[in-house]
Amino acid sequence: MKILLIGAVALLLLAVTAMAVFVFVVQNVETPEYRVVQQDGPFEVRDYPPLVVAEVTTRGERRKALSAGFSPLANYIFAKERAGDRVSMTAPVIQQRAEPIAMTVPVTQSQDAEGVWTVRFIMPASYGLKDLPTPAGAEVRLRELPARRVAAVRFNGRTTDESISIQEDALREWIDARGLCPAAPPVYAYYNDPFTPGFLRRNEVMIEVTDLVREAN
Repeated sequence: MKILLIGAVALLLLAVTAMAVFVFVVQNVETPEYRVVQQDGPFEVRDYPPLVVAEVTTRGERRKALSAGFSPLANYIFAKERAGDRVSMTAPVIQQRAEPIAMTVPVTQSQDAEGVWTVRFIMPASYGLKDLPTPAGAEVRLRELPARRVAAVRFNGRTTDESISIQEDALREWIDARGLCPAAPPVYAYYNDPFTPGFLRRNEVMIEVTDLVREAN
C-alpha cells in the first residue's frame, strides 16, 4: 500500500511538473501584438500592425492542407533546407482560404470540400522583410501583411470542422449585429502543437472587417 501511495504521489508530481513546463513554454512563445478596440466575452475587435509572414499555398480539405503547409514552413524556420540561422517559432499558425469567395456566403458550407489554402507562420517582430533568410525554393514565400482590423472569437479544444463552423457562424452573427462588414475570408488560428491536450488548446477564428455597414441589395 505504501509503495502504491508513493507511486501515486510521484506521478502527481510528474504531472504537475509537466504542466508547469507546458505553461512556461506556451507563455514564452512570441505572439503578435495587437490593440483591442472592443471586447465582448470571447469576441474581440482588434487592430493589428503590419506583420511579416512566411507562407505556402496548399490544396485539399482544411486539416490535410494545414499539415501539408506546416512541413515546408517548419523546414524554413529551422534552416533544414537553406543557409543561415534558425528563426524562432511563434504562434499562432494561421490558415486562410486563398480562393476568392463571396463575403455574403458563409464559408462553413464548404469547409469539408477541397480548396486552395494559404498557411502562414508569423515571423518574430524583430525581423523586417529584408532581414529574413532567403527560402531554399519557390514554395515558401515571404511577404508583409498590411495593418488590418479583425473581429475574432477565441475558443478552446480540438479544431474539428464542426467546432470551427460553430465558432465562425457565431462570429459572423456578432459582426453583423455590430454593423461591421467582413472584408476577407476567415482566418483560422492555431496556437498549440498537436501534442497539447485538447482542453488546453487555444484557437481563434478571425475575420477582417471594415466599419462600413453592408448596403441592402
